[in-house]
This record gives sequence, C-alpha cells and structure tokens, in this order.
Amino acid sequence: ELPRMRQRLGMIFQHFNLLHAKTVAQNVSFPLRLAGRHDRDAIDRRVDALLERVGLSAYRDSYPARLSGGQKQRVGIARALANAPSVLLSDEATSALDPQTTLSILQLLQDINRELGLTIVLITHEMSVIRNLCDRVAVLDHGRVVETGRVADIFLHPQHAVTRSLLAESGTPDEGALIQLRQRATGPLLRLTFVGDTTYQPLLSRATEETGLRFNILQGSVGRIKETPYGQLLVEAVGAHVEIGPALAFFTRWNVHHEVVA
Repeated sequence: ELPRMRQRLGMIFQHFNLLHAKTVAQNVSFPLRLAGRHDRDAIDRRVDALLERVGLSAYRDSYPARLSGGQKQRVGIARALANAPSVLLSDEATSALDPQTTLSILQLLQDINRELGLTIVLITHEMSVIRNLCDRVAVLDHGRVVETGRVADIFLHPQHAVTRSLLAESGTPDEGALIQLRQRATGPLLRLTFVGDTTYQPLLSRATEETGLRFNILQGSVGRIKETPYGQLLVEAVGAHVEIGPALAFFTRWNVHHEVVA
C-alpha cells in the first residue's frame, strides 16, 4: 500500500531535483510512467495540461539547464501534480528564489489550492510565506510542536518564546522595548488588535468621544494575513483621571482584542 499512498502525495523540493538529462515534458511525465496506469497519449495530454497550468507550455522540449530558478520550480510543481495527489508537500520551495519569483510561485500555489481544493503543507522559515499563503501554522522547536493554530491568531498573539522570536518583525515590542515605554508612559498601556473590517474603522476616535480618554499611539503596524487585513497598535491611555474600564468595554463591543501590558 505504501507506493499507492506515496502517489497521493506530491513533493516540491527546495532545490528542484529535476532530471537534467530529461526535457521538461519528460520530467513531468516521469511519475506518470512510474505509476503505469496511463498509455502514451493519456500521459502526453496530462503533461500538456500541467505545463499550461504552470505557464510553461513553450518550454515543453527544453532541458532544465536552460531554465531560470523560478521556471525549474514550476516544472517541479507540475511534476508534483502529475498523479493528482490529495496533499502537496512543499519543502522550502521558495528559499532558493529571488523575492519577485517567490511571489509568483506563491501565487501559483495559492491558485492551485483554491482551484483544485488541494491541501498544501509548507515547510518554511520565511514568515512572509506563511503570512501570504497559509490558513493554519504549526511552530516547531527542535522537532517538537510548541504552538499551533490559525495563522492570524498565532501571528497576532504568539504565546511561545520561539514564535515571538520568529515574529520579531511583526511590530509586537519585545520586553526591553516595553520597559522603556513603561518608564516614559504616564497612563496605562494597551495592545489593541484589529482584524477584518474593524481595521479600517476610526475606533480610537470613537473611543475618545465615548469615554473621554485620549490615546497616544506609541507603536503600530497594519498589514494583511493572507486575505485578511489587520492592525496592531500599542497605545497609552491619557486623561485627567484615567479609568480604562469604559475603554475596555468599548473595544470588547467592537470585537477588538485588547490587552493591558502596563
């Protein structure tokens, strides 16, 4: 049963692993020939369809040495799809590519995921890859899963030290930065996280109108996780008599995640 199970798993390698003595079409057809379930005409039709999907129809008879890195990886993706797998395993598929090519490969994988309903398991150290493509994430430390969940939840509210280290560029201040901010702050510090439509709402202004508190923005970031917009702000509540209870109630009502950090 093991060979049949392996045929249901497509593999995209970090360094392409193409057969250099074979043409693009021969590389893509290789797993089909190994499976032994198709005649030559069926294999040719399948190869043509796959090369059209990855945008390489014009390179059917080219050899890997004539291809760019991004084109080689597209051949690898077509080969991985040859036997119509149920799961696509991608092992650092973009780490050998330049940023622009990486974006085009990620878009191709996203299209494959959406159009074919195919589960893709990505192994990567690039947080931008996870942010742009993935729905769920598992963080590993020395081979052990230390944190898992929806990408938005993990990226915006990391719990484990390893996750926080990997996401240091996400805008969440580290403990040293928080200590400095606490020393300068005269009011409570709040970390606010906006996800979805609330990202574009003037909620700080509304909170000021409703509670009488003013908010000093100390640090912030706005971006997207896959197709979901988000914003994360570190703010200081300012007022003659600071009572943050009404402000917390306001943010709860608007489904804004809030955390008192000092």
